[in-house]
Amino acid sequence: MNAEPMTLGDYNEYRGWTIPANEDPKREGYVVHYADGYVSWCPKESFEEANREVTGLSFGHAIEAMKMGKAVTRAGWNGKGMFLFIRPGDRLPVSMIPGIKSLPQVMKDWVQKWTGGDTKFAGGADISLTFTPYICMKAANSEIVNGWLASQTDMLSDDWMIVE
Repeated sequence: MNAEPMTLGDYNEYRGWTIPANEDPKREGYVVHYADGYVSWCPKESFEEANREVTGLSFGHAIEAMKMGKAVTRAGWNGKGMFLFIRPGDRLPVSMIPGIKSLPQVMKDWVQKWTGGDTKFAGGADISLTFTPYICMKAANSEIVNGWLASQTDMLSDDWMIVE
């Protein structure tokens, strides 16, 4: 959702509507654009009571933003360009496991032992492994840190921000 200040009169003009005579065209509010394309207008008082700018977030809010596909950072981090994101989970057929360069041989050997070399169940469906999602950090040196863990300071800080 994105919102920007707009009077009721300007909103009606934006939509190509005629404002009803009993409405104040100078009434302050916000035009709101939703992700699904829906557009609406909300009075300033109602909007500001229910929403706030996306800065100064708690760690919990930062996690929720990452779950929605956003990247987040902290104002207090010294490294330039550092941010976090969630790498989504995957479900991969075991037939792909030998070709995945990022998996160590011990994991490939375990899959071989676990499946007995079979790649399909008796009914023909692929045998697969589930890889769960995890938090990654884009570090200041542009390396990606897989499985980033928050410090106590990170978890208790309220200076998290969404990276645009």
